[in-house]
Amino acid sequence: MLDSSQQWYLFGYDVRRIGQHWQVAWAEFLWGDRSPIRARLDERVRVMRGDASTVYHAGKPVAGEDASCEAILLPDELVLHRSLTLPAAAEDELDAAMALEVMANSPFPAPDTAAGWQVVSRDAGQIRVELALVSLGAVLRHLGEVHDIQDPAAREVWTEGADRPIVLRGFGESRRLRRYKARLLRMAGWLAGSLALVIAMLLTAAGSAYLQMQQYQSLAVAVQRDAREATALRDRLAAANQTVATVNETIRRFPGAHQELTRLSALLGDEAWVAQYTQRGDQLRLRGRAADAASVIQDLTSQADYAEVTAPQGITRIGNTGEEQFHVDIRLRGDRS
Repeated sequence: MLDSSQQWYLFGYDVRRIGQHWQVAWAEFLWGDRSPIRARLDERVRVMRGDASTVYHAGKPVAGEDASCEAILLPDELVLHRSLTLPAAAEDELDAAMALEVMANSPFPAPDTAAGWQVVSRDAGQIRVELALVSLGAVLRHLGEVHDIQDPAAREVWTEGADRPIVLRGFGESRRLRRYKARLLRMAGWLAGSLALVIAMLLTAAGSAYLQMQQYQSLAVAVQRDAREATALRDRLAAANQTVATVNETIRRFPGAHQELTRLSALLGDEAWVAQYTQRGDQLRLRGRAADAASVIQDLTSQADYAEVTAPQGITRIGNTGEEQFHVDIRLRGDRS
C-alpha cells in the first residue's frame, strides 16, 4: 500500500510540481541568458573598459557602435567569483537558492553585498552556476572616483564571467529589463490580436447571417470586458506612477547613506576618520578623530551641500596619540535636485 507522499509520484516524478516546472521553463525561454526571444528583443549595451568600449547584445560582443544602454565593467580586483554546483531541482527556485548562497559565500556584510550570477552548464542531475560578489561600497567608490558617477542606478555594472559577462543586480539594469518586458507584452498583444483576427475571419466565412450576428454580439461583450479591464489597468498604472513619483521625490530629498559616505570620504581624506555615522533623513551625526579636528569641522562648514554644521560637544584630545576626537551634527540642504 502506498503512503500519501508516494501517491503524487509518477515514474519517479513529482506531479505536484508540474505547474512550477512549466513556469520555470517559460521564464528560461523568455528571460534566460540564452533565450532566442531575448536575443532578438533585448537592447544593445555599450560596456566601458577604461577608455575602450565594446557593444554587447544578448551577452555577446557585436559589431557596430549603436547602443541604447551603457554599462561599467568592474576591474577583477573588485569582484569575488565563485563556481557553484547545485542540484538540478534547485533551478525551480534559483533566485531563492542563490540568495542563500550569497549570504553563505559573501565576505561582506549583507547590506554591503551586491551579486550577480548565471547558469554556466546543465548536466545529469546538476547545474553549474557562476556567482559574482562585490562590496557595494567599493563599487560606489569606484564609480565615483573613476567614472564620476554618484547615482548607482545611472549605469549597469558588469563583471567578466567564464562564459559571458555577468550583470550585477541592483544597479541600472532594471530599466533595460523593464523595456524588454514591455516589448514582450507588445509582442504577445500582436500575436493574440493576429490569432483573434484569423479566427474571426474563419468564423465569418463559415457562418450564416444569424451566426454572424451572434458573433458580433459576443465580440461586443468581449470588447466591453476588455475595455473595463483596460480602464482598471490604466487606473492601477496611474496609481503606480504616483507611487513612483513619491518615492523618487523622497529619494531626492533624503539621499542614501552611500552617497553621503562617499562625499565624506572625499572631504575628510586620509587625515581624519569616522568612528560612528548616523543618518536620519537630512540629519547626519558624526564621531571621528583627526590630528586637527578644528580644521576638519571648518572644512565641513564650508561645504555648499551642508545647510548647517554644528559641534554638539567640544573637541577632546585622545591621550598621547596626537589625535583629537570631534562630534559633528550636519543638516543637508533641502534643494538637492
